Amino acid sequence: MKPTYSTLFLSLLASTEAISLHKREHGLEPRVMSVPIQRRQIDNPLAHDRKRLNRRAGTVNVGIDNEQSLYFLNASIGTPPQNFRLHLDTGSSDLWVNSVNSELCDTHANICAESGLYNANKSSTYEYVNSGFNISYADGSGASGDYVTDTFRMGEVSIKDLQFGIGYITSDNEGVIGIGYTSNEAVVDQPDPEFYKNMPARLASDGVIASNAYSLYLDDLESATGKILFGGVDEQHFIGDLVTVPIMKINDEYSEFYVKLQSINSGSEIVGEGLDLGVVLDSGSTLTYLPSSVTDSIYQLVGADYEEGQTTAYVPCDLANQGGNLTFKFTSPAEITVPLSELILDFTDITGRQMSFTNGQAACSFGIAPSTSQVSILGDTFLRSAYVVFDLDNNEISLAQSNFEATGSHILEISKGKNAVPSATGSDGPQSSGSENAAGSLSPLGSTGAVSILAGAMALTFAWFLI
Repeated sequence: MKPTYSTLFLSLLASTEAISLHKREHGLEPRVMSVPIQRRQIDNPLAHDRKRLNRRAGTVNVGIDNEQSLYFLNASIGTPPQNFRLHLDTGSSDLWVNSVNSELCDTHANICAESGLYNANKSSTYEYVNSGFNISYADGSGASGDYVTDTFRMGEVSIKDLQFGIGYITSDNEGVIGIGYTSNEAVVDQPDPEFYKNMPARLASDGVIASNAYSLYLDDLESATGKILFGGVDEQHFIGDLVTVPIMKINDEYSEFYVKLQSINSGSEIVGEGLDLGVVLDSGSTLTYLPSSVTDSIYQLVGADYEEGQTTAYVPCDLANQGGNLTFKFTSPAEITVPLSELILDFTDITGRQMSFTNGQAACSFGIAPSTSQVSILGDTFLRSAYVVFDLDNNEISLAQSNFEATGSHILEISKGKNAVPSATGSDGPQSSGSENAAGSLSPLGSTGAVSILAGAMALTFAWFLI
């Protein structure tokens, strides 16, 4: 999820250089926090993505879950601990959870049970801050309530008196852990905003990690888990070298993870050249959103069915087995290759039935959609193919090709300051020319001719069948 702005003023800073990594001396373990993340299946990624915000030497290793295509991590808040499953979001900056007194959860208790409900009365470390918590989304949904502080636990790490929001009036059953710039916190909309240190900033200031930086590894579409490393990188999870590009400013300040996208190609076929386009790296967006002039060229290349007014394009599911990829090129020499198979997403109805075209072919949605605003986003359909380091202290992003075949781990700490040690080199990864990470090109596949639009509505005519 990411903030939107009426006008964007973007400027580049610094040149491409290597990220600063550090092997600690005297055999000390790197200050890195590793957290597993999980992916959760959602029925309508487009509807989710429309809920955009209206405004906008240690390592911590955390796992994340993946269920195509929201990513979550597990944490607890309070004393004694109350457990939560939180939506991981690089496109926002506030941690917030539903209150046990949330109107939404009180009416529909079952939809909030899995994510967790916060009961301030049951925590001895709860402290009230103010009633200024208010996040609003572009579709009018959001959450409002109190800012409070309490003890936050993730893995073996505890943060005392971490500020977060608790929602009493909400329209979302999922709690969110925003890990972006503090300048992008919801308080930015208040007359005299009082920004606070969010979770990554607290990890750095408390000395749990050496600098406010973290790396994200989502793994491929088939994987149910990934990992976020606060304060470090894992050399086994990427291929080649990390290449660093500058984050771009918005309205003369750093508030989001904007980088410059220069071109997109598939082998010798150019589908976007001389773009000079600011794009946001946003783990809270399930799809990738680009200008229609770019998506039109991509749809023509892959033979996707799309008509103006549709929210996304549709392709035969077996397109995932035909090879090929798209290469996204940033400030030279940074580039990421996305296999076509990572862009083909299951398309089912609310009962889980597979959708099909009227000719009987199984229908899947395509992971790149036209942007409906001035903002272009590289969401999870791009990020799964990239190993990304978000360096908030130095206002830089480092990119490398994700290693889908990673089995081991070799963690390095991201030190404070710039250029402390030479750049890290990732694992060689699979070398077979048949690897989906290898370069390749797409051939136009032609249209199935089996999709119809009903009088300007976004309704598709499909044949239905059970799988």
